[in-house]
Amino acid sequence: MIRLGGKEVGDAITASLAPKIEELKAKGITPTLGILRVGAREDDLAYERGIKKKFETAGAGVKIVELPAGCSQEDLDRAFDSLNNADDVHGILVFRPLPKTLSDSHIKETIKPSKDSDCMDIRNMAGVLAGDKNAMGPCTAEAVVRLIEHYGIETKGKKVAVIGRSLVIGRPVALMLIARDATVTVCHTKTLDLPGECRKADIIVACCGVARNIGEDHLSKGQIVIDVGMNVDENGKLCGDVDYDKAIEIAEAVTPVPGGVGSVTTSVLLCHVVKSCAGD
Repeated sequence: MIRLGGKEVGDAITASLAPKIEELKAKGITPTLGILRVGAREDDLAYERGIKKKFETAGAGVKIVELPAGCSQEDLDRAFDSLNNADDVHGILVFRPLPKTLSDSHIKETIKPSKDSDCMDIRNMAGVLAGDKNAMGPCTAEAVVRLIEHYGIETKGKKVAVIGRSLVIGRPVALMLIARDATVTVCHTKTLDLPGECRKADIIVACCGVARNIGEDHLSKGQIVIDVGMNVDENGKLCGDVDYDKAIEIAEAVTPVPGGVGSVTTSVLLCHVVKSCAGD
């Protein structure tokens, strides 16, 4: 079994950005990400810590705006506007999903496309839909593709099962893989015989958001398993959507959680912020 670690993938992306970051800083500009977080979910906090570490190491900046879980819609929209209108903020990341009492409509409708680091704006999503490989898509979806390409995993003609259909990861990663000539089946909670659909795939991308939901019944010998999930189990530990202990006994290659796709996602986010800052 091959462990598809994300650190070396993320490090390669970050290293490629170093000259551009130095060039910008020489002009007195520090590429800066604005994070808007509502509440303090452990998976959000873990992602935030990873972002801060990555950006600080690379010489970029992070500005965090935290709101209580019970904040009003007006508080959310006002906090977002402050980031959207700040000249020293070059990209914005809003942690989703938001609490059910809040709507992200204002954010999606008003975010400046140049600051849309995680593809919330339909105009950026249209680039993904059109198959534009230069489109600034959702960071996690792009991280999956970057990891696959880094390890030389062939997608042309391969059967891929994407487990999850959200606009944050499931649908965009399916589109990105179709653009790379994969044959993609998007599975979800209403899919009949989900284990059977998964066993037929050459590559599984698990992004359903349920801890260890994908087990040995879903897996076949020789598969590549990309686990996008970041969940907190009953013991308070981070885990993925895949039962890693079962997967390593069956699959040819598996991404760990933590230490897999998440490590790449923060570097893709940095890439988007630097790109926006530079006006590329």
